[in-house]
Amino acid sequence: MAKKTGQKNSSAVFKVGAIALTFMILGFQVALFVHRAAVLRIEANRDVPDTVYVYVGRPAEATADSGETVAAEPAGGAVVAVEHHDAVHSEIVEEVRRERRKVENFRFDPNTAGMADLQRLGFSEKQARSIVNYRLKGGRFRRKSDFAKSFVVSDSVFARLEPYIDIPLVDINSADSAAFDALPGIGPYFASQMVLYRAKIGGYTSVEQLMDIPRFDEERLAGIRDLIEVR
Repeated sequence: MAKKTGQKNSSAVFKVGAIALTFMILGFQVALFVHRAAVLRIEANRDVPDTVYVYVGRPAEATADSGETVAAEPAGGAVVAVEHHDAVHSEIVEEVRRERRKVENFRFDPNTAGMADLQRLGFSEKQARSIVNYRLKGGRFRRKSDFAKSFVVSDSVFARLEPYIDIPLVDINSADSAAFDALPGIGPYFASQMVLYRAKIGGYTSVEQLMDIPRFDEERLAGIRDLIEVR
């Protein structure tokens, strides 16, 4: 009898403990949520406001006697509310904004897309800046596969964006020597020869005509065939 009573007591204690543990876990989750919401509110309020008030007074004037510039008098001025878009917020607020931002898909050239467009495509501000900085340093995405190799472009993001990547082909009838030089395997010599031969024949009618240039062989053409066109 005592043994059965002990088992019942143990079972009751276990149930009470399980219920208490459940409430503790729920309480912890609620506390994390409340804390995060509170921090976000504090951080958002601390940041630069989206609306600022600016006092607009009379412009500074020079005195008639000394020619010295003096500050404008307050009289006649006005307080004007000015909307301030894209205010700089703290990192924690920006992180939440990125999480909630709607990701868009649209055609874009990774060689020209700006910060705003890259962020609309789903890149964080830091990732977008990395792509822009790569271009500013002379980097170029010649093919879609080049964009995939960027360390800020994950496999899943590239798979989503690949159908929308639009890198214009180089028109060999309008490109200058700099554009030819930027093609892989061309270099300054062949770039200048491509321009000179174009002038000599009055314009290309097919990309195969590049092989009429001395030492411009099939292998060299194969390396750029998917990057050029004739218009």
